[in-house]
Amino acid sequence: MDKLEIKGTWNETAGKLKQQYATLTDDDLLFEKGKEEELLGRLQKKLGKTKEEVQKIISKF
Repeated sequence: MDKLEIKGTWNETAGKLKQQYATLTDDDLLFEKGKEEELLGRLQKKLGKTKEEVQKIISKF
């Protein structure tokens, strides 16, 4: 998966991620168009997962 795939709206996805990972904050989940890599980096660091793992987590929502 080369691109970050988000199903539905990001607000819904972010809410589901916060439910599953209570340590995530609104700042961690701040999504700006064109800055997908920055978002993935923040989530990788916070969750201790690889980029691919984070992409899979996001795409399943």
